[in-house]
Amino acid sequence: MSKYDPLWKNIRETGNEKDVLTFSEIKDILGFEIDHSFLTYKKELKEYGYEIIKISLKDKKVFYKKFSNI
Repeated sequence: MSKYDPLWKNIRETGNEKDVLTFSEIKDILGFEIDHSFLTYKKELKEYGYEIIKISLKDKKVFYKKFSNI
């Protein structure tokens, strides 16, 4: 189990095709701030049917969408 599993489960449960989470919203879900390791762990989101499409450090937002096998 990854330290980011609660975040991945939250994203899957929303069911949105595309969405954005702020770093603050992610901290509320996880109970801790994301760090550099997030870049490694973000690959796990594909197991939940989604993928990270952009991380904006300037705006402090993470953009994601449903994974497409096509």
